[in-house]
Amino acid sequence: MPAIMDRLLAEISQSHFPEPPATPAQLAAFEARVGWALDEDLRAFYLHCDGATLFAPREKAPNYRILPLAEVQRARIRMRHQDTDTYGAPSWYTLLYLQDGDYVLVDIAQRLGGRYTLLDAFHETYPAVEPIAASFSEFLERALASGDAFFWLSGSTPED
Repeated sequence: MPAIMDRLLAEISQSHFPEPPATPAQLAAFEARVGWALDEDLRAFYLHCDGATLFAPREKAPNYRILPLAEVQRARIRMRHQDTDTYGAPSWYTLLYLQDGDYVLVDIAQRLGGRYTLLDAFHETYPAVEPIAASFSEFLERALASGDAFFWLSGSTPED
């Protein structure tokens, strides 16, 4: 595992709210269910914790909730309840829940350096999406440094 993921996962364990780790069997079952393999960043994360909330526990409705494997699903089904191309690409999957029906998606069709690209999916304009990070590790590093703000939104503050 790259040193950056080691550092980020240690920070999650020390200062945030991780769930217990997924087992290798759970990862294999997830990959069989969705039909794609986790990249190196995501595999390391889920073997460390099967979901997490950043900055606040889940019961406090945190801004960042990294979904457990059981809740990762095709975005168009989760966001529009239909599995048709009208409601987004089949390669987009929910990865983080951001409140109010907004998500960060992983695009399994877009890989840079072997890692999946992450997209912002605002519920009111979906299926229009915007790329926000070239990898999960980049996203996680920027999110952890954000002070609980949505770092990719102009003028975002921790109170947003």
